[in-house]
Amino acid sequence: MDLLQREGKYPLPPQAPKTMGVEFSGKIEKVYNEAPEIESFKVGDEVFGLAYGGAYAERIAVSAKMIIHKPKKMSFEEAAGVPEAWITATQALFLVGGFKKGERVLLHAGASGVSIAAIQLAKNAGASEIYVTAGSQEKIDFCVKELGATAGFNYKTQDFAEEVLRLTDGKGVDVIVDYIVGQGYLEKDLRCAAFDSRIVILAMMGGAKTEDKIDVGQILRKRIRIEGSTLRSRTPEYQQLLRDRLVEEAMPRFEEASFNIVIEKVFSWKEIIKAHQLMESNQTKGKIICVVD
Repeated sequence: MDLLQREGKYPLPPQAPKTMGVEFSGKIEKVYNEAPEIESFKVGDEVFGLAYGGAYAERIAVSAKMIIHKPKKMSFEEAAGVPEAWITATQALFLVGGFKKGERVLLHAGASGVSIAAIQLAKNAGASEIYVTAGSQEKIDFCVKELGATAGFNYKTQDFAEEVLRLTDGKGVDVIVDYIVGQGYLEKDLRCAAFDSRIVILAMMGGAKTEDKIDVGQILRKRIRIEGSTLRSRTPEYQQLLRDRLVEEAMPRFEEASFNIVIEKVFSWKEIIKAHQLMESNQTKGKIICVVD
């Protein structure tokens, strides 16, 4: 999203400033009113949260609906890597995907910030099997050995639909979270989707159009529900709902430091160009953090 916005290719919601950045951590410097949602926050509290924009800055004004108290065991750098990825994963799995205990999950871009969060959230919520796709064996091993995914598939050399069907005895998966769509992904999603499954589309990194001859009859025959979703354009009330669900699903694990918040590298904010270059390389696992120093 940051890369697209930098290039002028991301449609900003009307309330978003031109300054980039949607996630942050820090200390509360001032409280501006007495709204009910502010009662649990005071000056000096250490928090992290989500904004419509403006986080590439020393200070930011945000709604109390979208901030969370930072656990003592969590560093500010780790906290800054939580909001967008973990809230998006919560949205995709639970609110849109309707995940239920015992279901199978397939997550594309397995080493991305959102999928790293989704693997752990799904495992914590009782997923029976968690599959991922990635572009290297290193990333697959990371997802399986360090995060607890069941298995991973290299999208460059394997047909992930065939592999999923093989490992599930032809049953397929119940929830698929897709950021790619094009380049054959949607066609394969439909092939390995189980009856009454849900496909959640969060981005279109592989293009908005697919050239594959997709058998749309599978959607009807297997009663597949496909739904696209974004986070940044949602109302403050919806984002607060997501924040509260994240607190419910993840905060106990954050408090005990048992969830893995993966940070690829920490930069000074004076090195923002280097941070973006690293992001563009597509060789990262987890989040890239910039510290205001």
